[in-house]
Amino acid sequence: MVVLIRVLGQRLIASLSSFDVAAVVAFGAIIGRASLGQEPRLMTGVVALCTLVLIQAVVGAIRSTAFGARVVAVKPVLLMAGSTPIEANLRRCHISHAELRSRIRLAGVGHPDEIAAVVFEPSGTVSVLRAGIPLSDDLFVDVIGAEHLRQP
Repeated sequence: MVVLIRVLGQRLIASLSSFDVAAVVAFGAIIGRASLGQEPRLMTGVVALCTLVLIQAVVGAIRSTAFGARVVAVKPVLLMAGSTPIEANLRRCHISHAELRSRIRLAGVGHPDEIAAVVFEPSGTVSVLRAGIPLSDDLFVDVIGAEHLRQP
């Protein structure tokens, strides 16, 4: 596994997308069964791992194209514009108000007025951008709900 990661790069283990998580679970299942001598045996397990890594590499290459990015990649979603939560987007991402408050506190924010925007990233992390610094439209080109930031 270490050799495969070295060959294909650390993208394999960097911030994981939903496809990446599924691949990691499959890797673990194959390695676990092969190491215990169950089916698949060691060589079959190695072939299965190589196949999964190859699929991961192909999906990564597809993801780097404009068409592939639209098909494979998940878009970031705006959860808050300023201090105002966007209810539809919270429901879309299955994030409760309690979880949102927790993520905001973890970002070191003590008051809602300190927030310029909160974005649910494709990796599952939450980005909290602080008020007081102008937000660049370029950073929100692909963000679902970015139109809420342009309202007066």
